[in-house]
Amino acid sequence: MAEKLKIVITMGLIVFFQQCISAQEIQNQYFLQKVGILDSLYSKILKESRKIYVQLPTNYSSGRNQKYPVAYILDGEILLPTVHNVQNYYSGGYTPEMVLVGISNNKNRIRDLTISTITTKYGMPFNEKNGEANNFRKFIDTELIPYIENKYPVTNYRTLIGHSYGGLFTIATLINQPNLFKNYLAIDPSLDWDDQKLLKKAEKTLANQNYKNKALFMSLNGQLHMQNSQIKIDNVMQDTTDFTVFPRSNITFSTIVKQNANNELAFEWKFYPKEIHGTIPLPSLMDGLISLFKWYQMENTDKINSFDTPRQELLSIIKHREQKLKEHFGYAEPPYPEELLNVSGYMSMDMKQPEKAKMYFELATKYYPKSANAYDSMADYYEAQGDFTKAIKYVTKAYELSGKDSYRNRIRILKNK
Repeated sequence: MAEKLKIVITMGLIVFFQQCISAQEIQNQYFLQKVGILDSLYSKILKESRKIYVQLPTNYSSGRNQKYPVAYILDGEILLPTVHNVQNYYSGGYTPEMVLVGISNNKNRIRDLTISTITTKYGMPFNEKNGEANNFRKFIDTELIPYIENKYPVTNYRTLIGHSYGGLFTIATLINQPNLFKNYLAIDPSLDWDDQKLLKKAEKTLANQNYKNKALFMSLNGQLHMQNSQIKIDNVMQDTTDFTVFPRSNITFSTIVKQNANNELAFEWKFYPKEIHGTIPLPSLMDGLISLFKWYQMENTDKINSFDTPRQELLSIIKHREQKLKEHFGYAEPPYPEELLNVSGYMSMDMKQPEKAKMYFELATKYYPKSANAYDSMADYYEAQGDFTKAIKYVTKAYELSGKDSYRNRIRILKNK
């Protein structure tokens, strides 16, 4: 918790880090920290090997046999370290712990992330191979996702993150294959591509598709016109030059989404007047992840923290959160970390509130049935109550789960009491 509070102090360093790595050629990346396990798979669809970078949650332990939501990050070489930094500060309270999968796009980036084939752009010849986003999405759907789900501790609750052309690909996936991901984070997306082609399809799709339990966060940078500083957010839509097609496309799409709110898509759009295209990923990732996971954030923390809150009210709050998480994730998930339940139990014991302590310890064993520590804490409760028979029962369970000599020794001590 203390480290999370350092965000104000360290934010300047993160911004500097992001700017530095964005300025480098992707193939010459040298990270200031080691982030992600380098992995790769051969794609029959792309007919090439593709690098991926996999970052497990900080608190991951293979012994827990726990699975996590997963975020797929386009341009993984650049964006994964930043997403990881954001998660280090916000996960657990604002966002769930997640496995992060950075997809390499340092080769054939334009080919894979753009949605249609063009030969000219803004009146100039465009010779780079492009327009194969559908093929790249097929690779993600039928090869990458099954590979990740088979090898790493992930659930099927997936988030897609992309910047620029990656943002275009992200929104195109929402439009064309919405069930592939639950969340979509499109950072300054290049919706101007091919004469705003995606906007035309979006108008029809967003009006007819149901997006219940889907969410989109979308951002726009503040450099609205490269040559005219008088163009602001309140007048950019009146400009008709090519210089403002990029922001006008972005704003138009956001308007289309808002006009179709009955499709139940959870949507937030944010304008960053002080950012440019190269710096907008960091604030977008912070705000975007928090926005996408608004429902995850803890509620009634004042009552949870108060020793005056009745036990039954505390239990109702916990059960409500349990149900809420299940509705959004689509599967059962512990409402609170084991450590929080454990600490709350011991604090209740210290405050001479044994029934609350018992509740917290029992919930820990329910939500984390393979945790030896949860059963050992339950034994502490019963020992404090003078019930050594039940204390031995729970320490025995802890020993069966872990095989640690400390638990076996404790059983011996309890039997002599």
